[in-house]
Amino acid sequence: MPKQSKITKKPSSPPEALRGWKKIAEFLGEPISVVKRWRSEGMPVVEQGRFVRSSPQQLSAWLRRESGKPVHIVTPETDLASELKRGIAFAHQNDNDKKHKK
Repeated sequence: MPKQSKITKKPSSPPEALRGWKKIAEFLGEPISVVKRWRSEGMPVVEQGRFVRSSPQQLSAWLRRESGKPVHIVTPETDLASELKRGIAFAHQNDNDKKHKK
């Protein structure tokens, strides 16, 4: 009988801080110019001289507050199937809310 391979999952550690405008912009999926404008609108970044940094958790929380909608940034560890189900459920809830307001 062949041995079953044991799949060990690496414990997920919190993502590192995003350092620099380029990394922050890539994380948000926006051009650097937009991200710099968002800084003036309250986006959480720490500026140290000419260097900036932020964390994925801070940026996700800020986006959630600003948009008023659930926001989740996808990481390599994200289960995309469950995220799709969550998104569909949210869309259905909004659709039902609109129908009841008519």
